[in-house]
Amino acid sequence: MAKKRKKQHWRQDNLRLRKDHNWRAKPGYKIFVADRGAVRFDFPENWLMEMSESGSVKFHDVPPPDDDCLLEVSVMHLNPNVDWSGVPLAEFLADIVENDPRALMEQGEIVTVQRPGTQIVWTEGRFVDTTQEDRAARARLCLALGSNIQTIITMDLWENDLERFGPVWDEVLASLRIAEYVADPKLGPI
Repeated sequence: MAKKRKKQHWRQDNLRLRKDHNWRAKPGYKIFVADRGAVRFDFPENWLMEMSESGSVKFHDVPPPDDDCLLEVSVMHLNPNVDWSGVPLAEFLADIVENDPRALMEQGEIVTVQRPGTQIVWTEGRFVDTTQEDRAARARLCLALGSNIQTIITMDLWENDLERFGPVWDEVLASLRIAEYVADPKLGPI
């Protein structure tokens, strides 16, 4: 008999930062931090954030259904007693893309980024969104692993908005940090 999965619980805290805090984001961006530093990245300051029922966090450029871009992140805590450093993330990502229900076309190459203690792989593909406008769209998918934290980040956007939202993806990946915990969220990383 399968166990019933416990519903993911999220809590959003708004804290007043100390005057001497160390949080820094690129101008025009805000910082998203999950689980005191399990996952951190920058996203556009005017985007809307919402918690989904599945446990992920979604970021929209404008309120749905009028949004042109959706960025979504899921955070998974893996068994801390296992050495995850040899996990073939690129192979996992290739399997995810191959089995994507949207039937991704023209998949790009898988890009690998190595940082001390963190492995990041990502790719993109094209698909036709038949659910709303029967229109060409792109999906970008990222798997990242650091310590015992794995994150999946996706971005869906219209094909003709790639120039507009491509820099957002670039900033998310450039600012992505995994398992860099902070003791005092009002102070930030030390």
